[in-house]
Amino acid sequence: MTRVVVTGAAGFIGSNIIKGLNARGIINVIAVDDLKQGDKFLNLRDLEIDDYLDADDFYAMFAEGAFGKVEAVFHEGACSDTMEQDGKYMMDNNYAVSCSLFEACQERGSRLLYASSAAVYGGSDTFREVPQFELPLNVYGYSKLLFDQRMRRECGRDFKRNKRQVAGFRYFNVYGPREQHKGRMASVAFHQFNQFREQGKVKLFGEYGGYGPGQQSRDFVFVDDVVAVNLWFFDHPQKSGIFNLGTGRAQPFNDVAVGVINALHPGGVPDAATAVDLGLLEYIPFPDALRGKYQCYTQADLSTLRAAGCDHAFADVATGVAKYVATLSSAG
Repeated sequence: MTRVVVTGAAGFIGSNIIKGLNARGIINVIAVDDLKQGDKFLNLRDLEIDDYLDADDFYAMFAEGAFGKVEAVFHEGACSDTMEQDGKYMMDNNYAVSCSLFEACQERGSRLLYASSAAVYGGSDTFREVPQFELPLNVYGYSKLLFDQRMRRECGRDFKRNKRQVAGFRYFNVYGPREQHKGRMASVAFHQFNQFREQGKVKLFGEYGGYGPGQQSRDFVFVDDVVAVNLWFFDHPQKSGIFNLGTGRAQPFNDVAVGVINALHPGGVPDAATAVDLGLLEYIPFPDALRGKYQCYTQADLSTLRAAGCDHAFADVATGVAKYVATLSSAG
C-alpha cells in the first residue's frame, strides 16, 4: 500500500492534498502538523489518515526511518505569514526544517514535493523561475527562495543529481475551502464573503502603486487546481524542478469582488463600477504597513510547467470564486 506523508496537514493546502489523495483511495497518510491552534482539527475531521504526529516529533523520527517505506512527502508545513518579522523563527521553520527533510528524503528513498511561493519574486515584474527575477520583499519570501537555491545546488540546475524526485511549487494567490483558520492571511475571497454577509458589501484597497482602486492584479489560483498539479507530479516521479503554480492569468482584485457579489447578491452586477454605485463595493485607503512590501501585480509564467508536460487547465476567478462561495455558503 502506498504510504505518503503530508506536513502542514491540518493547514489549507495540506488538508486539501489529503482530500485529493483520499479521493484516489490513498488513506495510508501520515499527517504532520502543530495543533497549538486547536480549531485546525476541523480540516482533518472528514479525512482518512493512518496516523498523526506533531511536527516537533516527526522530523527526527522520519530521518531515523521510523515509518518504513514512504513513497513521497508533500511538504506544506511552514510559517506562511508574510507579515511575520521574526526572521530567526521564519528561517528555522521554513529553511532549516526543509533542508533536514530533503536530506532525510534522499537517504530514505522518498520523493519530496514541497511548497515554495511566488513571494520569491517580490519586487520583480517578471515571474519566471530564473534567479535574476527573484527579489523577495519580506523574510517569508526570502526563506522560501533560500530553500529553492539550496535545491538548485544539491540537485543541479537541471535537477538531475538528486536520487529521488524533488519538485518545488511556487504557489501564487491560492484561495478555496479549508483556509478559515488563517485569519488575516486568508484569501481576499474568504474575507469578502464574510464582509458581504455581515455588512452587505465588500471592501478593497484603493489606489496604490500606480494602479487604480481595486486594479492591483494577482494570479489567483483555486486550491483544487493546486492539488491537481501536485498529484500530477506525484504521478510522474521522473519530473523534478522548481515550477510556478498559478493560472498564468493576472486578474484585478475587482474581479474577485465581483465574483463574490455575484454569488451572493440577487441578480449580481456586471462590473466593479456598478457594484460601487450600488453600495456593494467600497474602496479603503491602502495601509501604511504594506507600503513597499506589497506585490501589485503577479502572473505566473507557466513555460516550465508546460515544458514538463503538465497541461492542467486552471479555473478563472469567476469560476473558482463561484465554486468557493457555494462551499462557504453550504457550510453555514
